[in-house]
Amino acid sequence: MREPNLVSKAAAPIDMVDDRLGLVRGLSLLDCVLLLVGGIIGSSIFLTAKDIAGVLPHPILFLGVWGLGAVISLFACFAFAELGGMFPDSGGQYVYMREAYGDLVAFLYGWMIFTVSNGGSIAALSVASASYLGLVIPALSADHVVLNLAGFVLTRVHVMALLAIAFVTWVNVIGLREGALLQNIATWAKFAAMTAFIFLGFTIGKGHWSNFATGGPAATPGLMTGLSSGQLLSAFGVALIAVFWAYDGWIYITWVSGEVKDPQRNIPRGMLLGVIAVGVIYVAMNMTYVYAMPITEIAKHETIAHAAATMLFSAGTATWLSALIAVSCFGAMASCALSGARVYYAMAKDGAFFPKMGEVHPRWRTPAFSLIGQGIWAGVLTLSGRYDQLYTYVMFMMVLSYTLGVGCLFILRWKRPEMARPYRCTGYPWLPALYILIGTVWTINTIWQRPKEALAGTLIVLVGVPGYLYWKRTAKATEQR
Repeated sequence: MREPNLVSKAAAPIDMVDDRLGLVRGLSLLDCVLLLVGGIIGSSIFLTAKDIAGVLPHPILFLGVWGLGAVISLFACFAFAELGGMFPDSGGQYVYMREAYGDLVAFLYGWMIFTVSNGGSIAALSVASASYLGLVIPALSADHVVLNLAGFVLTRVHVMALLAIAFVTWVNVIGLREGALLQNIATWAKFAAMTAFIFLGFTIGKGHWSNFATGGPAATPGLMTGLSSGQLLSAFGVALIAVFWAYDGWIYITWVSGEVKDPQRNIPRGMLLGVIAVGVIYVAMNMTYVYAMPITEIAKHETIAHAAATMLFSAGTATWLSALIAVSCFGAMASCALSGARVYYAMAKDGAFFPKMGEVHPRWRTPAFSLIGQGIWAGVLTLSGRYDQLYTYVMFMMVLSYTLGVGCLFILRWKRPEMARPYRCTGYPWLPALYILIGTVWTINTIWQRPKEALAGTLIVLVGVPGYLYWKRTAKATEQR
């Protein structure tokens, strides 16, 4: 159970808090930025252009929505940066929601992260990485079946995905620095490959600058599309669904706050620098797509990166592009695994999850059991093949959780005015209020447009309530002995 005197806990020297928790503050500012960049950039930048170009048929609008997505994400980051400075503890948003809304709401957030959001992300990214690796090494492709028993089909892609999850889990268990080094290497590798793709595309690629001035068939000199102002706003809203999905992952830094050096300084800086870096990379990648082909062609291709590489260079570039996507997905999976386990660790420390997950390994000083539990569940989801559907169900709950997370800023300014705030939210109260408005409208629109998925996501989260009651009762009984 957590200590009742939270004010004294938050005010305690950082080193004392670390000593008691058993965790080591070993993540530098660069580690934080790479964790965020590596966690955000997965497979979405290679896949989402079609959906966006379909509703925003002009290059300026197409590129602008990516910049807008970065700006809106920064609104949330400003709020979370203040909260991160106030509570530099492992668990991040779980901790903020616990202090603002109480234990149950915080638990349901953590339950969603464990069961679907992080578990599903790790499963999906590991399978995607293995699938693209199979395009580079045909012997590892999904066509090779390892086991076919009573309708259950196990392919070499599944085996590779499970091995990747096991490897990443093991590396993170044996040390924070080892886990950070793994995700740093993967992030630098994908960054170098994407930089090469962009640079070579504009220097030796067979693209056309005229594509930046050409819209779709409905383009007009005025609004640049044949849409009214209301329709244009609606189109931006639809496009932002894909864009926000592509930017998802900026929250990872807050989850590992308990292991960041000088957290009051590095968490805000890491979040802001990381989101800006991702925004620049995303805009540059999409500019390369536009340089490669007209916006009308972009709207036709599901695998836009492959199509753009073929147009710019040759069909033979598909192999190295598949390798780039495989590395990108692996790096995102590594970041997700490193950070997510800290949420369950914080829950278990509060007596609201499996007690073992709240333990720190005495030698490696990592939340080893939390990492292992996360890896096992991600492996189960990998074999089930249901992770994509589950993530679709809970996506609107994720957006709602970010909106509630920003709401913590207002509540804690009222409830805890005495707490030190090394960083105060930029643009308060207008920018965080604007994010809450956008998030609320988007959530309501999702419920209206996709009621079945929204209901399913709500039920998945509420399934955790009996578990919460059991763990809290067990923890209370243990404390009274």
